[in-house]
Amino acid sequence: MKTSIIAWVKAALVRAVKTAAQAAIGIIGASTALGSVDWILAISAGALAALVSALTSIAGIPEVQDGASIAKIAEAS
Repeated sequence: MKTSIIAWVKAALVRAVKTAAQAAIGIIGASTALGSVDWILAISAGALAALVSALTSIAGIPEVQDGASIAKIAEAS
């Protein structure tokens, strides 16, 4: 069980970081020039996207045990 939960946490963190980067890139890309990037908005959008990704991962992520939720992984042990 411990190994499975650790694998889930690692996979969820990777997804959250990727999602945060994608959200920040969207904000940065929407700016007309690098000097006009609202960095606080980009960082806050990235943080919110990471949080939403982590919460969504609770329902299950395909990288771990065929998409099992964290509850099923904990229950399996």
